[in-house]
Amino acid sequence: MELGRVTGTVVATTIYGSLEGARLLIVQPLDRKLQPRGRPVVAADGVAMAGPGELVYVVASREAALALPEKFVPVDHAIVGIVDAVAEL
Repeated sequence: MELGRVTGTVVATTIYGSLEGARLLIVQPLDRKLQPRGRPVVAADGVAMAGPGELVYVVASREAALALPEKFVPVDHAIVGIVDAVAEL
C-alpha cells in the first residue's frame, strides 16, 4: 500500500465489462514527505469517492484486482482509502 495524490481522471471509450461504472483516476505516487515519486499511474476508484487533489491509499497487483466490488477485474492499481491526515514521523 502506498500514498498517492489524485491528479485527474481517465475517460475510456471502451471498457472491460466488469469495470463498467468504475471510475479510473490518475494518481501520482508520493514518498514519506508527500513529494512526487515516480510516474503517475491509472487506478480504479475502489472507494467510489476519490476526486482530484485528494490524498489516497493505493494498492497494486493482485490486491488491486480484489479491491473493487467485482472481484478479479483486470486492473494494476486500485484506490482503497482516502487519507484524512498524515502524522509527522
